[in-house]
Formats: sequence, C-alpha cells, structure tokens
Amino acid sequence: MSVRLGVQLQPQHASYADLRGAVAETEDLGVDVLYNWDHFFPLSGDPDGAHFEAWTMLAAWAEQTSRIEIGCLVTCNSYRNPDLLADMARTVDHVSGGRLVFGIGSGWFERDYDEYGYEFGTAGGRLDALADALPRIERRWEALNPAPLRRIPVLIGGGGERKTLRLVARHGDVWHYFYNPDDPDRYFGKAAVLDQRCGEVGREPSDVQRSVGISPKAIAHADRLVEAGVGEFTLGVSGPDYDLSVLQPWLSWAGR
Repeated sequence: MSVRLGVQLQPQHASYADLRGAVAETEDLGVDVLYNWDHFFPLSGDPDGAHFEAWTMLAAWAEQTSRIEIGCLVTCNSYRNPDLLADMARTVDHVSGGRLVFGIGSGWFERDYDEYGYEFGTAGGRLDALADALPRIERRWEALNPAPLRRIPVLIGGGGERKTLRLVARHGDVWHYFYNPDDPDRYFGKAAVLDQRCGEVGREPSDVQRSVGISPKAIAHADRLVEAGVGEFTLGVSGPDYDLSVLQPWLSWAGR
C-alpha cells in the first residue's frame, strides 16, 4: 500500500531525553516522516509545562536520524524573517542529507505572539503575510550557496477556503488538514475546494499530496481516505510518555 505514515512528537511536558528516545523509537518502527510543532508553550495540559523550540530541535533530529523525513507541522510564518527561515530550512536539509519537509502556516496561538513580542494582528493579515513570504522563501532557496539538496517539499497547513487553499494551490506540494471521523464532510468539502483552487491556477489537483492529521479511531475511515486521494496519515503523540502503541493498528493496516 503506497501511503506515508507520520508522527507528530509534540514537544511538551517532557525532557529532551524523553524526546530523543521517542525519535529513535519512531524511526525504528518504520514511520515515514517525523514532525514537531512550532510553539513556545504547551497547547494542552499545564499551560506552563515544559516545552522546547522547534527548529533547533529539527537540526538535532537531522543528526540523530538516518532514514526518516523530518519537519515542523507547521512552522509559524510570523516568528522568523522569510529569508532567514529559508536559510534555516536549507541548512537542516543539508544536515539531514535531504530529508526535510518544509511545513508552514500563518500562525494562530495568541500566547506565543504576546509573550515573545510579535504582533498578533488578524487572521487575514497573517495570511497576507504568508502570501508575501512564500515567494521570498522560494527565491532565497534559488539563491543560496550551496543550494538545498533537493527541491524541498512545501507542506501548507490549514483549511481557509478564501486565502489558505489558494496558497496551497499556488505554492504547496502537500496540503495538511485534520480529519474528524465524527464530521467527515468537513474534510471532503475542503478537499473539493482545493481541487477548484488548483484548477484556477492551472495545476492538476493530484499534484498536491493530501495529508491528514488523524486520531486513533480514524483507522475505520482509512480506506475511504486513500480512495479520496489521501497519501499521508499523521498521529500526534504528547509527552511525557510518548506512547507510540497507538501507531500499531496503522502500521498493520499499511503493511509495515
């Protein structure tokens, strides 16, 4: 079965030793891609619990691993100058031997902005800033010496129909959105809009890989999602225990 399995190791409520161990276990299990997230504080549990920064961590993962692809699900565009971010991504791509997936979105977690001194603004303004940043990132990759080791795949997260999906159609290699088994029509409706947006810019919808964030019980819907064109399934796992046993049904389903 030609599908990719991903794990998002949420960098919260754990020591870095815990994370390092989970990274090794994830790669040993045969997972295809390993993600973290780009926040400065936990998103669940104790809001002031332990937490680590995303891109420093990706560089460490690039050295620790040898096979699995790595990336951020997703980078917040607001936190870094786009040209600097492109250079960071190129560097991690080299450290990893060409295994970086460049996930990016417009940002949404207001506490990150407030405590680190970024202007939160509006959702529309943050999306406009992402629209300005993506061409800059692409141009910087073309100008860097040495160049990235491959054409770094760009994953864009989000489901906004007016702006986000237009950006996916124009710049994305991968579209990531969450699939809720209790509300499947929401995902399929967004996917149909993305197909339309691809047509508007002259791309085949199949040019954009579909990636879904899933819960363990979504496995009952896995075959239907594959039939609908989904090629990547990602489970989120939080610290401190990083219980990867939730992956076993998915690994069996995928024939791993």
